[in-house]
Amino acid sequence: AAQARFGAVMCCCGPCAMYRRSAMLSLLDQYETQLYRGKPSDFGEDRHLTILMLSAGFRTEYVPSAIAATVVPDTMGVYLRQQLRWARSTFRDTLLALPVLPGLDRYLTLDAIGQNVGLLLLALSVVTGIGQLALTATVPWWTILVIGSMTLVRCSVAAFRARELRFLSFALHTLVNIFLLIPLKAYALCTLSNS
Repeated sequence: AAQARFGAVMCCCGPCAMYRRSAMLSLLDQYETQLYRGKPSDFGEDRHLTILMLSAGFRTEYVPSAIAATVVPDTMGVYLRQQLRWARSTFRDTLLALPVLPGLDRYLTLDAIGQNVGLLLLALSVVTGIGQLALTATVPWWTILVIGSMTLVRCSVAAFRARELRFLSFALHTLVNIFLLIPLKAYALCTLSNS
């Protein structure tokens, strides 16, 4: 929804997306022959198709009144496999999107960079904190305080904008991010060619 306010949605999620038939047919060959480093790719097709649409000059929009249903992971293993696919897709298709970004609003460039650099900064903070703990045997309070503060600010903004206090509980996702998703995304970055 935020991206749509700035003129384009960068990933139209598969089960929630609809495309004009004429637009889809014009890109069908490129879409069906999705390759990465010369090998067929069989995941991240929704992000890939969205970037193809934007590259061809089509618009992507968010429709808040639309109703869609999908199946979500119900076990940790399924969730982690989904996140691995999504991480590979985000890394790969961000590169595909780079030529498109200058023609879009600057916010979208900032958002695309933030999705990747924000993760890198969080990972760097965690590694720095672990390094401080290992080398000096002191607790990295400054790192913990910065990560905690940024988490609370982010969750507070979401809670305020949605007018629902339950969004404050999203702070717990920071722990999932640090202990599960950062290592998984590092693995995804090292195995981008895997399908």
